[in-house]
Amino acid sequence: MEFIVDINDKINGFVWGPVMLILLVGTGIYVTLGTRFYQVTHFGLWIRETFFAIFKKDRVHDKSDPKAISQFQSFTTALAGTVGIGNIVGVATAIVAGGAGAVFWMWVSAFFGMMTKYCENVLGILYRYKNEKGEWLGGAMIYLERGLKCKPLAVLFSVFTVFASFGIGNMTQANGISSSITKLTNIPSWIVGVVIMLLAALVILGGIKRVAAVTEKIVPVMALFYLVGSLAIIIMNVEGIPLAFEQIIEGAFSFKAVAGGAGGYIIMNAMRFGIARGVFSNEAGLGSSVMVHSASNVKEPVKQGMWGIFEVFFDTIIVCTLTALCILCTGAVSTGENGAALAMEAFSHGFGQFGAVFITASIAMFAFATILGWSYYGERAFEYLFGVKYLTIYKLVFIALIIVGCTSSLDLVWGISDTFNGLMAIPNLIGVIALSGMVFRATKDYLQRQLDDPDAEDIARTAAAFERNK
Repeated sequence: MEFIVDINDKINGFVWGPVMLILLVGTGIYVTLGTRFYQVTHFGLWIRETFFAIFKKDRVHDKSDPKAISQFQSFTTALAGTVGIGNIVGVATAIVAGGAGAVFWMWVSAFFGMMTKYCENVLGILYRYKNEKGEWLGGAMIYLERGLKCKPLAVLFSVFTVFASFGIGNMTQANGISSSITKLTNIPSWIVGVVIMLLAALVILGGIKRVAAVTEKIVPVMALFYLVGSLAIIIMNVEGIPLAFEQIIEGAFSFKAVAGGAGGYIIMNAMRFGIARGVFSNEAGLGSSVMVHSASNVKEPVKQGMWGIFEVFFDTIIVCTLTALCILCTGAVSTGENGAALAMEAFSHGFGQFGAVFITASIAMFAFATILGWSYYGERAFEYLFGVKYLTIYKLVFIALIIVGCTSSLDLVWGISDTFNGLMAIPNLIGVIALSGMVFRATKDYLQRQLDDPDAEDIARTAAAFERNK
């Protein structure tokens, strides 16, 4: 067992080490330059086509295709898989390990990660195809095989995804729910596990249509719940905001420490934990959420790409920032707590004893949503490897592992699943960089058509792409 832990630690050190973090951010910088800073120069366009389109029933809520899901459903399912305990526990851990400056580098990774996820979604729509059930099948493994013509990389990505879905997308999330609920209420972890397992089974066994229908309802509720609670804490401790931002900027560049000769180490530490936790939170570059975005009934690849931009923006720039400000504004970081305990300490500064209840409820909702989202990611990867007829086996194993996660000590499982989660990025980033020319051309073409006719859909071009990739 110690040998396995040592081997995994070495692999994990590379996967989430400086080289990989540079590759992740470097890819984001490259595609940002290739799209001419699309996330900034066309901010009005992508925010209008995503957030503001949510309030227009005829825009992103169309469910006319019985085998596909709406654009909004694909977004909420992807967000369900992305917004997890990392948005609370991960942020707290980053601040403790890397200082307040880690928050700044989290923003940097998110800024460039917006365009990485944009590219993933555009490629996902361009190269997707329908399986024997008539459902859209897309993702990094599809554009690696059909676009890059490299099936070995596609198989590797799928294997990594299946293992990651069992670990980081299932058991660790279930353990986060059971441990927080058990600590708060003394309800035995096995009872919590049975309840989560039954609830998840009701959704997962119904397929993507039911998963999407559920996430469409619970994701907006959980997001609003956490946003309102976080803003309330920040308002109650508003006098701490200037100091919080001062700590973030000073920690990111370590102005005081530079004079003392320790600046380089502190800055690198802040960068490492900020970028790593940012990527861990929004999953930009891992190629995970593109699988559910590809199930959308959208006809225009660039439009689905814009949902990827908004997904990273909401997950990291908004949710993670609110968590960080709650911790820094309240001064909770000085208590010496870490993880969920640190978040509870921060929220107790405004909610008193209810702070622990609020964080526990938030972790439970975020983690359960992540389980649903990752069940779909693993399902698509498993289908790519073994075909449609064995999907029920995958679903049953995935559901059974929920109770294992709730009742087990997961130190080794967390480490291994974290490794597989990061390994997904290697083949995916190779595909994104190699096929980026397709994304740049599609973006340029879309923007030109927007000038000519803002309501035009590139149906002919998309249909031709599907025909080409059959």
